[in-house]
Amino acid sequence: MDLANLNAFIAVAESGSFSLAGERLHLTQPAVSKRIFSLEEQLGVRLFDRLGRETSLTEAGRALLPRAYRILGELDDTRRALANLNGQVSGRLTLATSHHIGLHRLPPVLREFSRRHPDVSLDIRFLDSEVAHDEVLQGRAELAVITLAPEARSSEARTPLRTTPVWEDPLDFVAAPEHPLARNGSLTLADVAAHPAVFPGAHTFTHRIVHKLFEAAGLTPQVVMSTNYLETIKMLVSIGLAWSLLPRTMLDDQVVRLSLPGPQLSRRLGYVLHTERTLSNAARAFMALLDEARHAPPTAPAVPRTR
Repeated sequence: MDLANLNAFIAVAESGSFSLAGERLHLTQPAVSKRIFSLEEQLGVRLFDRLGRETSLTEAGRALLPRAYRILGELDDTRRALANLNGQVSGRLTLATSHHIGLHRLPPVLREFSRRHPDVSLDIRFLDSEVAHDEVLQGRAELAVITLAPEARSSEARTPLRTTPVWEDPLDFVAAPEHPLARNGSLTLADVAAHPAVFPGAHTFTHRIVHKLFEAAGLTPQVVMSTNYLETIKMLVSIGLAWSLLPRTMLDDQVVRLSLPGPQLSRRLGYVLHTERTLSNAARAFMALLDEARHAPPTAPAVPRTR
């Protein structure tokens, strides 16, 4: 089975488009179509239904997709295992991470990694944590440094992924200094739920952490806007459009921390790897730096304003 044809098949399946697959593979659309036709001829089945501009997997295509991932994953695994034999830390490291972690946590790690291992070519993909998680699961990234799923401990036994916490990330209720909530010194969850809020998307790990708190109190927050970019959420809060929860590392004079009774909300940030794949020497070296960060004494965060 031709590996180039398999790569074309996966690209079309993931993008749902022959033209988008061509852009991803740096090929023309006819070249992608030729590879898919060749694979269909070799297997004796039709892999895609093409109805107008719609492209969808047939039953045979859906059966092939996980097997195609495994075939290419085994090949990558073999390449890494052989490359590791010389003991050198070099080659390409594909790393997936969230925008927030990439901006606020990873820069010192990346700087030190590049200093220690200049022969490694870093391919950093900035994705939502949930998407980065799946990139590792599907073998498209060696490591992901992300917000860990709140139920990760219980779900690890059901997946070939292993998570390692690195940073604890406290979350604070925040509002603009002139917001009505900021002028009230004594607040409850019910008070906060009565005002418009802006949250990360419902599918995100952070949203699930916050929603669980309100659900336990029998409350439903008024989520009027949603975005997965925490910097955008901070801007919307700072101009008084809504309240939200933000990592404490992001707080400054643009927002104030709201004081509420009850437990402190927190996220776990860390890395995810695939236990059934061979890690490159570069990935192991990067993990070692993350482990150093995990065991380093925490730095004192700036004290945010509280109302």
